Amino acid sequence: MKKVVNGLLILAAVGCGAIPLAASAKGTAEEIARLGKDLTCVGAERAGNKDGTLSEFTGKWQGVPPQVNFKGTGHHPVDPYPDEKPLFTITAANMAQYADRLSEGEKAMFQKYPATFRMPVYPSHRDFRFPDSVCISTKENAANAVVVDDGEGIEGITGGVFFPFPKTGLELLWNSIIPYRAWTEKLVADYALVLANGSISWGRVRSRNIGVGSEPGLRRKTGGPSSYYWNETLLPERDRGEINTGMEFFNFKTNPRQSWRYDPGTRRVRQSPGYGYDMPFPGTGGSVTVDEVRGFNGSPERYEWRIAGKKEIYVPYNTYRTHSAAIKYKDLLTPHHANPDFMRYELHRVWIVEGKLKEGYRHIYGKRVLYIDEDTMFPILADNYDIRGSLWRTSMINYFYAYEMQTLESGIAFYHDLDGGTYAGFNLINEQPQGYILNDGSISAKDFGPEAARRAGQ
Repeated sequence: MKKVVNGLLILAAVGCGAIPLAASAKGTAEEIARLGKDLTCVGAERAGNKDGTLSEFTGKWQGVPPQVNFKGTGHHPVDPYPDEKPLFTITAANMAQYADRLSEGEKAMFQKYPATFRMPVYPSHRDFRFPDSVCISTKENAANAVVVDDGEGIEGITGGVFFPFPKTGLELLWNSIIPYRAWTEKLVADYALVLANGSISWGRVRSRNIGVGSEPGLRRKTGGPSSYYWNETLLPERDRGEINTGMEFFNFKTNPRQSWRYDPGTRRVRQSPGYGYDMPFPGTGGSVTVDEVRGFNGSPERYEWRIAGKKEIYVPYNTYRTHSAAIKYKDLLTPHHANPDFMRYELHRVWIVEGKLKEGYRHIYGKRVLYIDEDTMFPILADNYDIRGSLWRTSMINYFYAYEMQTLESGIAFYHDLDGGTYAGFNLINEQPQGYILNDGSISAKDFGPEAARRAGQ
């Protein structure tokens, strides 16, 4: 059923029913009244900090800034701050001075690689805003959205933030699992596993994804699939033609993730039951789990989640330069970590959510910590601990505001194994002729799943 409210198309999911009330999830009347005032429309603190090192939220740009020559989707990102220089650089020698504004993973990188790891810190900018439809959905969710089925499902309105006033760890986590992201996304990306000696094992993947709830102007009740994914291996040659495709739902308990794999050797499509969790992500040599891509994805069922607070942290932000076509991989992918010359860190407020492995459940990570940008609810940093409680792996996701879709794009990500001294580079596009093709609407549900994989194999 469709109807139009405030000029926006709203689709009611069949069989979804009314959204039940839940006191723990609701924002109070006083909180909701602050949206769009001293808080942004998605619940972030509008003000900067007292010492001026964290900027206030201006939201002065929606879409393409006036000074940017943007040529359209599929081109490499264009930096709106091309002439800025670092304010200062954090190194192992001075990290103690900034320790209260570093994540545990960043501190560990300084300790592991004191001679090479550094963080160039730039002025913080909070200049981009979401479409007005995001504000409308978020305000409605503030009063009504709920987590259901022991935390494995969510009920609310798509196209915004579900919990602008998160009261529990699960509410905060769900904000980051399904943020307002790309509606349609296509790319050919390079994958690099950089070994401790600097040698690189290469992969290449053709990907396409749909974020069902992020179609511009479309607001609907949650229900049915939340996203579709397709990853086709192009390199290495031994795996060329392998396809992994599937879908996720707004409720993992009633509808677990569905995934299929096409094997070019047998020319058969087989279902992949239980795909996710700590299964190795293809092409990473076991250094990245399926559920740590983009910080965390999939069902939250194996962990107890709690909000560990909100802090000002130096995080990768406005990382346009990191994605530049002018940068060659040989310069970007230095041993142990990406070349700091091409990284950009800014001071921002982040929510911190911590997951502790439940008794009786299995996972190679005993604890997960996500650092979630309060302005967008995207997870930017993630620390993963082993069963003994030692920090094992830390990841950094480089987002940028994509002008064509007026939200952040999950771009190049680096996943560091602190024990092995290796790291994986994901979604590398620098030497690809095209960048990310976003929100062009050229793919739909029929382009995913087992039948689509069979057609591609033929």
